[in-house]
Amino acid sequence: MKLFLRDQLSFIILYFITFISLPIIIHHLDGIENHYPYFIFLSLTLLTILLFFRYVRRKKMYTNMEKKKIDHGDFLIHQPTAPIEKAYAAKLREIQSFLLSKEHEYKDSLQEQQIMISQAVHQMKTPLSVIHLLIQSNQSKEPSLFLEWQKVKTECNKLNFSLNQLLTYSRSTKLLADLKIEPIPLKNLVQEVINDLKDYFIEKEVYPRSAIEENILIFSDRKWLKVVIYQLLSNAVKYGETGPSVLIQYEDGQLFIRNRGETISESELNRVFELFYTGTQGRKKGEATGIGLYLVNKILSTLNHPYKLTSTNNETTFAIDFSGSIVTAAE
Repeated sequence: MKLFLRDQLSFIILYFITFISLPIIIHHLDGIENHYPYFIFLSLTLLTILLFFRYVRRKKMYTNMEKKKIDHGDFLIHQPTAPIEKAYAAKLREIQSFLLSKEHEYKDSLQEQQIMISQAVHQMKTPLSVIHLLIQSNQSKEPSLFLEWQKVKTECNKLNFSLNQLLTYSRSTKLLADLKIEPIPLKNLVQEVINDLKDYFIEKEVYPRSAIEENILIFSDRKWLKVVIYQLLSNAVKYGETGPSVLIQYEDGQLFIRNRGETISESELNRVFELFYTGTQGRKKGEATGIGLYLVNKILSTLNHPYKLTSTNNETTFAIDFSGSIVTAAE
């Protein structure tokens, strides 16, 4: 109530001035019948003066409220003059303080979550390594059970892949802080990923073909780009046909990863990069998490490598444009 009265003080003053002065003026003019234009002019003049005065007093608040783009500094009105401006500025400071406290709480919670995920993943990787050693030992001791142990190894590989994906997702929230841009031999990087996925290729009976020249160097982050290629090749194997159906080639500054398999519909092409979206093929396979291509999108966008996904006539192609990151060819 006090703020309302203080805000309307100028109207109250104008009312009292009019209430006191009008009878005096009417008395001196011997009636109001012949002086309507004068009183209309006087009223409009007083109203104009009042509105101008109120606008000047509250100009900072109006300017602040009309801004389309805001940042943290826009929560403050520096040196407010009118009572409503002071109240408005005080309330905005309270809101800013509240939001900042919530932001700190969220960051602390996110950091704690990342630490917990990282510790859990690393703790699970230790028994997985032990299981892999036991599998290798028993395969050599019991050749008759080789295929059975191979099935156990396949499931362990799936679990290891999921754990790595979870760890990568957790760390991707601080992707910018972890970047290290350096010249990378593209062929060597792709070959490393192929070697890492060797068992997966053999299991699925897929034989990738790589056609990349030795002297192709690009500026990028080795670790995160390897995550991208690993995810794309594992998807190509998972959703592709058996045989020599995966082709990796480099042409005119672009890296192409092609695989033969079921065509992805146009409606799904626009959604496959959404977090947790698995699509029709993912539901059929039952192994999709909806995280991989989300990470691919996030990493490539951060590294500023444009990309394009197309799928027609039972062939899916993922193209990464390195034309803006190419280093002068090595001699």
